[in-house]
Amino acid sequence: MSEFLKNIIKRALNDKKTIVLPEGSDERILKAAVKAKEMNIADIILLGDPEELKNKGIDISGIKIINPKNSEYNDRFADSFYELRKHKNVTKESAAETVKQELYFGVMMVKEGLADGMVAGAANSTSDVLRPSLQILKTAPNTKLVSAFFVMVVPDSEYGENGVFIYADSGLNDNPNADELSEIAIASAKSFKNLVGAEPKVGMLSYSSHGSARSELTEKVVEATRIAKEKRPDIKLDGELQVDAAIVPEIAASKAPDSPIEGAANVLIFPDLNSGNIAYKLTERLAKADAYGPLTQGIAKPVNDLSRGCSVDDIIGVIAITCVQAQNDQKTK
Repeated sequence: MSEFLKNIIKRALNDKKTIVLPEGSDERILKAAVKAKEMNIADIILLGDPEELKNKGIDISGIKIINPKNSEYNDRFADSFYELRKHKNVTKESAAETVKQELYFGVMMVKEGLADGMVAGAANSTSDVLRPSLQILKTAPNTKLVSAFFVMVVPDSEYGENGVFIYADSGLNDNPNADELSEIAIASAKSFKNLVGAEPKVGMLSYSSHGSARSELTEKVVEATRIAKEKRPDIKLDGELQVDAAIVPEIAASKAPDSPIEGAANVLIFPDLNSGNIAYKLTERLAKADAYGPLTQGIAKPVNDLSRGCSVDDIIGVIAITCVQAQNDQKTK
């Protein structure tokens, strides 16, 4: 287990939160729920038919199970969802049916304060996980954009923060414009500080370093860097940078000698989802890195996605991270 995850779990233990897992029918989710309970990381709520879950051959005794099809909360959730969505022509009848769906029910638990966060995505797409989150929880105050990031933990690496990076946006926004890219950078710096506890150093990535090439693609990153610096001059941030100039001090000294991050970037901002998603998967496979996410930033309460190829240990890591995000949210209220 990496030092990063050990620290996250330690923080989760200090102020235990309740996390709802809507995909109770997935065996990886059940195994992760059992392990998280044994480690005392969080109070877990599983969603699904209790008999079906208990017949999976995994001992889930002692873990709370709620069936969204006939829960005591259904009427309450239906009324709340109707009030939230009636302006979108949602009827009381359709609201009652919608909240019986596991993902919607899970988000409603977070909305109503019955859980501190939700983790899903082992069996559902990112869009399916985030749709109810955005409809019900909406964006956090003073937030213009919801985005997604991965915490990448690269073993035996001299780069980043002892091998720890944030990669963003690697899971949600296809092709952000310059202003949106600046918002992703600012949010990612905050996420890095909250989760890693070190000073964020943000590299705005491109195939060019400080004007070594010029195109519409590089100019977007140049403009995003300018906007981000204007909004948050207190954040150590630079661009446009090739990835080696962002993370290798010796290369930075040659390609970007005036860079304020001096080749020590630990938050990498990708110009589009193509590059971000490719980079995280390459890092995960070739560098044997741990990849936690896609984690969300900008939603009013913590809801995190999982890669559908996730392992039990990946799920446990995201549960612990979601607990820490909930702790941070509590502190800022």
